[in-house]
Amino acid sequence: MIRRADVITEARTWIGTPYHHQASLKGVGCDCLGLLRGVWREIVGEEPEAPPAYTRDWAEALGRETLAEAAGRHLTPLDVTQARPGDVVLFALSDATPAKHCAILTAPGRMIHAIETYAVAEVALGPWWRRRLRYAFAFPVEGD
Repeated sequence: MIRRADVITEARTWIGTPYHHQASLKGVGCDCLGLLRGVWREIVGEEPEAPPAYTRDWAEALGRETLAEAAGRHLTPLDVTQARPGDVVLFALSDATPAKHCAILTAPGRMIHAIETYAVAEVALGPWWRRRLRYAFAFPVEGD
């Protein structure tokens, strides 16, 4: 089984990876989904499904919770108030759009994510992000 600490440790090895839309190569480039996919490959194994090609406005264009639906197929859904370090969180960047950004919690009030124009970083889960938090999921971790 996977431990939450394993998720965090692996996510931290991605810090500094440049942002690159649709990529998932540690040290080379990734977006937020690519970060999550890379952590999955390292701690779980082969990816359970290939993501479709997606544009930067895919969530707005589709108007569906596509990211949350995919996460729910492979991760354990949680109430956002129960999310802990090692869990995956999804954000809607505005009230009118589906969730389209993901991150991995690393500590109370901290997360690792990749966001356009910046390298993967561990940052504060501040008020701006907390207001946009929509979903939480857990890897198949020990003790859950």
